[in-house]
Amino acid sequence: MTTTENASSTYDLERAANDPERILEYSVWNDDVTSLIHAVEDNAEAIFTWRYDKGERARLDRLYEKAKTSQWNGQTDLDWSIDVDPYNMLAPANPLEADYFSKNPDSPLHKLNEKEWAELGVESLNWSLSQFMHGEQGALLCTAKIVETVPWIDAKYYAATQVVDEARHVEVFAQYLDQKMGGINYPCNTHLGLLLDDILEDSRWDMTYLGMQIMVEGLALAAFAFMHETTEEPLLKKLLRYVMSDEARHVAFGVLSLQEIYGELTVAELRERQEFAFEAALRMRDRFLRQEVWERIGVPVEDMVRHQLAMPEELQVFQRLLFSKIVPNCKKLGLLDAGDGWLRDRFTDIGVIEFENWVDTGEEYADLDEVAKDRAAASA
Repeated sequence: MTTTENASSTYDLERAANDPERILEYSVWNDDVTSLIHAVEDNAEAIFTWRYDKGERARLDRLYEKAKTSQWNGQTDLDWSIDVDPYNMLAPANPLEADYFSKNPDSPLHKLNEKEWAELGVESLNWSLSQFMHGEQGALLCTAKIVETVPWIDAKYYAATQVVDEARHVEVFAQYLDQKMGGINYPCNTHLGLLLDDILEDSRWDMTYLGMQIMVEGLALAAFAFMHETTEEPLLKKLLRYVMSDEARHVAFGVLSLQEIYGELTVAELRERQEFAFEAALRMRDRFLRQEVWERIGVPVEDMVRHQLAMPEELQVFQRLLFSKIVPNCKKLGLLDAGDGWLRDRFTDIGVIEFENWVDTGEEYADLDEVAKDRAAASA
C-alpha cells in the first residue's frame, strides 16, 4: 500500500496487520542474487534556496554544529585487529523464548540439535548485520535526497553531514561482515527494500523525512541499542555505540524538522502521513521475522512465520522494543492523535502503544554522543 491508495486498501491493511498470508505474500527470497544494481525512480524536484541565513532555525543549526564535532573515522577509531569468533559472541537466549522454539512439538525448530542451534545463531547474526548495512545504504540515498529537496539552508547543511555519517556506517558494517563474519551472505530483505523504494519514490520531501528519519532510523536506533546491550564482542560493541551516536542525531533531525510543518497540515494530509507511518511500521516489524534465515537453513518459512506471530506477548520483548523510539517520536509530531486518533489505534493493535511516553529522540541525542565522551576522556 502507498499513501495514494484508497480507503478500502487502508481498511484491508488494518484488518490484515497480523495476517501471515499478507506477510508471506511479500516475503520472497531474492532469486536474482547476482544483480548488483537496483534502480528506483526519484520523482522529486531539486530545490535551490538563495536564502543563506545560517542559524535561522536555531535548533537545526545547533545539531549541525554538533555533527561537525562528532565525526569519527571507521578505520582509525575502531580496532580492526581484534579477533572475532562468531560462535563465541552469541548472547544467551531468553530461556522462556528458547523453550518456546525448542521444546514445543509444534515448533519448526523443535528437532534442531545443538550444532544446528549454533549455526542458526551465526546465520541470524549475519542476517541482522547485513540488513543493518542495507538499511544504512538506504539512509545514504534518502539523506542525499533530503539535501536535494528540503528548502531550508540549515536543513541542507545538517543533512550533508548525515550523508557522510551514512557512508561511514555502510563502510564499517560491510567491513565487519567481510572480515569478521565470513562475508555478506544476505541480500536486502524484501520488506525493507520495498519500504526504501517507497520512501525514495515519493515526491514530497517531508515523506522522505518521515519514512527515513523517523521510522527507519528510529527502529535502527532501538535495534542497535538492543544488540549493543547483548553482545560482549568489543569491536562490534564499540562500532554499534559510535553508530548509535550518529543515529540519535539523525532521528532528532527528523523530529525537529517535521515539527515545524506538521502543525500546518490539514487533517487529510496528516492522515496520509499516519497511514504511511503505519505501513512502514508493519514492514519493519515483518522484516524482523527473518524469513531469509529460515529459507537458508531449510526450515518451512510459512510455519516459522506463523509460529513467531503466535508467540505469547510476554516473549515478544524484542519485537516491541523496536518501536521504543518510533512511538514517542510520532507522538511528539502529533501523528498519534491527529484526526480521529487512527495511528494510536493502529499502534495499539500491534501492541506498541506502551512506548508513547518514553523519551523522544529530539531530547536525548546529546546523551548518546559517545564520540564526544571518548574525546573528553582522552583529553582529561
